Amino acid sequence: MRNAQPETLTLDRAATPVGEVLLVTDGEGAVRALDFADYEDRMTRLLARHAPGASMKAGRAPEPVRTALERYFGGDVHALDGLTVTTGGTDFQRSVWKALRAIPAGETRTYGQLAAAIGSPKAVRAVGLANGRNPVALIVPCHRVIGANGTLTGYAGGLERKRWLLQHEGASVA
Repeated sequence: MRNAQPETLTLDRAATPVGEVLLVTDGEGAVRALDFADYEDRMTRLLARHAPGASMKAGRAPEPVRTALERYFGGDVHALDGLTVTTGGTDFQRSVWKALRAIPAGETRTYGQLAAAIGSPKAVRAVGLANGRNPVALIVPCHRVIGANGTLTGYAGGLERKRWLLQHEGASVA
């Protein structure tokens, strides 16, 4: 086994209609984290779990990533679908995040539906916890998960942002 050098990630910042976002990419151009600037501490904690030992430097994300983000906020709600994401997490968490990426823009799922989609229909709470530990907001669209009664439930970026994002994507919001 060779000695791997600590990974260096790039932190970019981009203005959006719902506030500045932090965009963390790796040397391969994969998105490692995306969160709103007012939740930078949370993003840093999540990133420490997903990329232990990594250092971060300010810089510019690869143009395809920046362009996809701009297109998404410009109205192309499918622009983020093809971006590569790399995360840590448990097998269970990664299965939840994969299921999140399968929710089409303009649609929502309940935590129960998400649990059923990954073959663990009784794991509703665990799905909720995995959803909350998603380090790549928007691209892994945790904002598309709602409560069983159709109401908006917790979102790390705040419920007003969640409402805006769902309306932006064309979802009906209770």
